[in-house]
Amino acid sequence: MEQEGTANGKTTQELAAKGQKHLEDTVEAAFQILSSMNDELCNPALWSASHSSNGGDAPDSSHHLEMGGGALDEARLRYKSAVGSLRSVLAAIPNSQKELAGKNRHLKLLIDQLRNLVTDISTWQSPCSV
Repeated sequence: MEQEGTANGKTTQELAAKGQKHLEDTVEAAFQILSSMNDELCNPALWSASHSSNGGDAPDSSHHLEMGGGALDEARLRYKSAVGSLRSVLAAIPNSQKELAGKNRHLKLLIDQLRNLVTDISTWQSPCSV
């Protein structure tokens, strides 16, 4: 039996498929973040620029923030967006399950009523014993 949907019209199966897509997007964005960080941290030009910017002392914190440009910032934004979408899908799944349980209860009630009706009709149609 297909699971009926949430208020936004999505079935639990559709929510699961959407959640899987958002999870894949989240993992891909996280990988891009790590890859971008690795590329930037392994770039000798960035390290020499940070040391020369304040005379060889500890790296300048403002420069550290500037290192996260380009691909890293884009990956961070994609990650935040994917996580937000994933959270909304995860929040919708329990609602879908509650709606499904309610519809199942209603269906059981209708089946019970139909069973009672069939029993009543069978009783009326039974031959009268004389």
